[in-house]
Amino acid sequence: MVTLQGVSKLYRLYDRPADRIKEALWMGRQKWHEDFWALRDISFSVEKGETLGVVGPNGCGKSTLLQIICGVLEPTQGRVVRRGRVAALLELGAGFNPEFTGRENVYMNGEILGLRRAEIDQALPEIARFADIGEFLDRPVKTYSSGMYVRLAFSTAIHVSPDILVVDEALAVGDAVFANRSVRKFEEMKKRGVTVIFVSHDLGLVKMISDRAIFLLNGRIEAEGDPHHAINRYIGLVLERQKAFQAQQQEPRPAVSSSHRHGDRLAEVSSVELLGRDGEPVRLVETGEPVTVRVTTRFHSDQPDSLVGIMIRTRIGMDVFGTNTKLQKLPLGPCRAGDSLVVDFHLDCWLCPQEYTLTVATQHPDGSSHDWLDEALVFTVAASRYTAGVANLRARATARLVRGEVA
Repeated sequence: MVTLQGVSKLYRLYDRPADRIKEALWMGRQKWHEDFWALRDISFSVEKGETLGVVGPNGCGKSTLLQIICGVLEPTQGRVVRRGRVAALLELGAGFNPEFTGRENVYMNGEILGLRRAEIDQALPEIARFADIGEFLDRPVKTYSSGMYVRLAFSTAIHVSPDILVVDEALAVGDAVFANRSVRKFEEMKKRGVTVIFVSHDLGLVKMISDRAIFLLNGRIEAEGDPHHAINRYIGLVLERQKAFQAQQQEPRPAVSSSHRHGDRLAEVSSVELLGRDGEPVRLVETGEPVTVRVTTRFHSDQPDSLVGIMIRTRIGMDVFGTNTKLQKLPLGPCRAGDSLVVDFHLDCWLCPQEYTLTVATQHPDGSSHDWLDEALVFTVAASRYTAGVANLRARATARLVRGEVA
């Protein structure tokens, strides 16, 4: 169990390091700093076996809150009560010695948490199986990718028999297979009575596994309770900020990136955009809003015929919708080296509220790839009314009361 009572955290911000010395010499008679309250009057309890999600914009105090819960930071005011062993996975890079191997770091972390060597020996095979990093377990952590690091750190945290698990954006750098495996593990831990507190920008994940959620804003609790309620308040804030931003300036054209890219590059995807109703780039879409996926391809060699396709997936990798110009019966015809081809896919976004990824590709007629980009773009779907799943089928409900038995 975890309880916070009136927790606040104050930081003193100085313009220059020398200002600290000057303030000390003046013994408080003159102030050279500004007070910044990262958290103000935070109070809540998380019971045994309960999962609490924490959401909010960057800079709202989420990571500071988790560090105080773990004991890494001391609150300026208030108190924190923790009952049980706490395992934490905070910012990437914390907790592991980069010079040690993965195996050595597992033993070190286990011993810090109070486990005996024999207990770690018993847990190690399952830790290695879950992390799935193969021979890298016996290589220095400094040689790991961010995904490999998080897989091992998360696997260690959940297999040291914690009573309280604190996680800060652990699944953000994991692939779809790892994310799906981790979601199932959260469910198992909940059944075993483990208290879980986690921060995530994946609102679909928060809804999926949380019993309660907290929406933090400017260091204060803006909303608390049912995950759908807290997330809807958060989405409302995001929509307001996006509208204000778009009123001031046009969003910049997004750069093309992806989690995995392959193909012969005879043609190359040079731009991927998600356009809203007004034709401007967006990353937040309201359910039912018409959108356009615009894929721009530049050809480096003459091609007699090509096709362009898209695939929408959830953050845990489930295919939601895919199509291409061949299925749309839109022949693209021959393209020459130096040509650019712009393909627009128009659709009404009847998806349920959560985060989605967009995969795009330009291909040969036989399906082999010129250029394939997994997760080239991430976008969020919001709605004023919650619906479960991934597809909004626009259901209507009717009811009739029949008194007595129905014949």
